[in-house]
Amino acid sequence: MTDLSKFDPNSVSNPHNNIFGLPFTEEEAKLVILPVPWEVTVSYGAGTARAPEHVFMASLQVDLYDPDMPEAWKQGFFMKGIDRKVLLKSDYLRKEAELFIDYISKGDAVEANQFMTKTLKDVNEGSLFLNKWVYEQTKALLDRNKLVGLLGGDHSIPLGFMKAIAEKHGNFGILQIDAHCDLRKAYMGFVYSHASIMYNALNEIAEIERLVQVGVRDYSEAEWEYIFNSNYKVIPYFDRELKERVYEGQTWKQVADEIISKLPEKVYISFDVDGLDPKLCPNSGTPVQGGMETEQIFYIFNKLVKHGKKLIGFDLNETGVGENDWDSNVSSRILFKLCNLLVASNN
Repeated sequence: MTDLSKFDPNSVSNPHNNIFGLPFTEEEAKLVILPVPWEVTVSYGAGTARAPEHVFMASLQVDLYDPDMPEAWKQGFFMKGIDRKVLLKSDYLRKEAELFIDYISKGDAVEANQFMTKTLKDVNEGSLFLNKWVYEQTKALLDRNKLVGLLGGDHSIPLGFMKAIAEKHGNFGILQIDAHCDLRKAYMGFVYSHASIMYNALNEIAEIERLVQVGVRDYSEAEWEYIFNSNYKVIPYFDRELKERVYEGQTWKQVADEIISKLPEKVYISFDVDGLDPKLCPNSGTPVQGGMETEQIFYIFNKLVKHGKKLIGFDLNETGVGENDWDSNVSSRILFKLCNLLVASNN
């Protein structure tokens, strides 16, 4: 165990330490964060592949006292190094994807262009590589009895982790914070698009009992039909409806309790920062007006643990990189809350 007798949690973070300035090694830490620097299929703003390193640096400014779980960090958090091969592969395929998106935006047929046909094939094969890499990395950590969180990157990143989680824990539910449903089938031809993560998860992972979505406010007719025909396997809490319920007199406690009641015993959190009000993460890949405050989301998370649900993993994704580090600043604090929750839920 790490000797914390010489570590001052009230002092300035030591940049030679790990995430949040903590002095733990990977072996000592109870929770390990895997950065996934990937943004190949983003359909609007780019930059999320660089988010993990920016969030890491911003985390050094996070105070370690969480009044809800003041001792959680002492269990140890550690972030693995960024895999530069994955980042370089993302950069290369992102350029290919941009050419492809520009081509199809003009209405030209893909099958009529050999170069574009190959580009689509390369991007989809790259996504298969990423899924396999994430699965292998997270499975190895879970096999060592580590708690695991992912830090992206775009929202396509967690599929391999969800598969590893299913093998480890069996049936579970997903609590998704997002402006989008992400239930599109092969969006723009990309099978494992960031806009298709939940479609793919539900179709490839039988252990997912239910998907509860909070903050959704931008979705297609096909996604609505998918939800309508899911036999309540997918339950969306649309941003407009949540606000209307509060405007008409319901308390946030009533709303949060209802959301939590729809989830099974084991819960995985998938947190896309575009689920928040864009003022909090304005450089996210696909921002949408409206959205949630962090306090509202944290209230749900804290109640989740108090209700006895078991948090089994999380991903935090779609953080953008702008002219300043505001997005990373916000996301580093969300990451700290998620880490605390995951440890507290597994004590």
